[in-house]
Amino acid sequence: MLKVLRYRIYPTKSQRTKMDDALELCRWTYNEVIAIRMNAYEQESKSLSYYDTKKLLPGWKEEKPELKQVHSQVLQEVVKRVDLAYQAFFRRVKAGENPGYPRFKGYGRYDSFTYTQSGFSLKPGKLWLSKIGDATIASMAASTKSRHIKIKLHRAVDGEIQRLNIRRMPTGKWFVSFLVEVEPDEPLPKTGLSIGVDVGLKSFITLSNGEQVDNPRFFVHEENALAKAQRKLSNAEKGTPERARALKVVHRVHERITNKRDDFVQKLSISLVKSYDLIAFEDLNIKGMVKNHCLAKHITDAAWNKLITTTSYKAEWAGKRVELVNPNGTSQICSGCGQVVQKDLSERVHRCSFCGLTLDRDHNAAINILRLGLQSVAKA
Repeated sequence: MLKVLRYRIYPTKSQRTKMDDALELCRWTYNEVIAIRMNAYEQESKSLSYYDTKKLLPGWKEEKPELKQVHSQVLQEVVKRVDLAYQAFFRRVKAGENPGYPRFKGYGRYDSFTYTQSGFSLKPGKLWLSKIGDATIASMAASTKSRHIKIKLHRAVDGEIQRLNIRRMPTGKWFVSFLVEVEPDEPLPKTGLSIGVDVGLKSFITLSNGEQVDNPRFFVHEENALAKAQRKLSNAEKGTPERARALKVVHRVHERITNKRDDFVQKLSISLVKSYDLIAFEDLNIKGMVKNHCLAKHITDAAWNKLITTTSYKAEWAGKRVELVNPNGTSQICSGCGQVVQKDLSERVHRCSFCGLTLDRDHNAAINILRLGLQSVAKA
């Protein structure tokens, strides 16, 4: 199985400069590949492939010698990213969606680079990257520390590293992500229990057993701090150190919201996986739901899709199962007798005039979700 492990790294000032330069050269390569492919199609009606554009790299290195400061596989991965962007573009065109042509990257808008097979090594507390940690003869004589980047290994890197990705966060922090191949984890003990999960805004989730988890509303709680930071940013003159500092404060607020949300979802998802063998969610069209401008902010803040995705991969590792069921009618059908009881979104209590069942609307929906999930397993 493949896993991604993420760690904080602490490059020195000179190492940060090299990595910033590498990102800028990667951005130049990315834009150049898009320009070449665009011109080839517009002028010659010719579509270039990944291999066609990869062959251009040696010539570009001769014309632009600073490209030699970036590892060859890193530049090849940049070309691959452009090719993937074009593949996604053509897929959207065929599907009749808004295609969104691949766009050029502006200054500071390229924030990661990838080593695919070689050019890196990992030791306890130290990470070496080719072209980043390579030192001059003078600096090597002075110290060997400059050749390694300090890394905080808060957990062991088990398995064989297939590739790594270096990313610069908007706040200036640097992280490395390892893609490792590991043996499948030992399945968690079976509990013999199944659960239906209804996601919502009033309660983050409601379980079919009646339990509810409150919606933490991380963005809403940080909204005032974010508004204050954004006002200072808008009042600062462009190109000044004051604006750069104000922008960093805005990024820090967004980072704090993201970290809180990720921590909440990770803990909740592992709790569900440990407690239940089958977890049923609704297969929601969240992209369509956020088009409702009245609820878009709160739906995005709730991060339902992140919970479903995180629970799904944790369940796979643990030998458990996640089922996505059709959401149509789960809140309208009575979980007691199966009759349809129409109700508006504002009605938060389910009252069945056929069997007399009265319970929370979300609880009723969660029971229906569990029923549909068990039916899906039975059919499989």
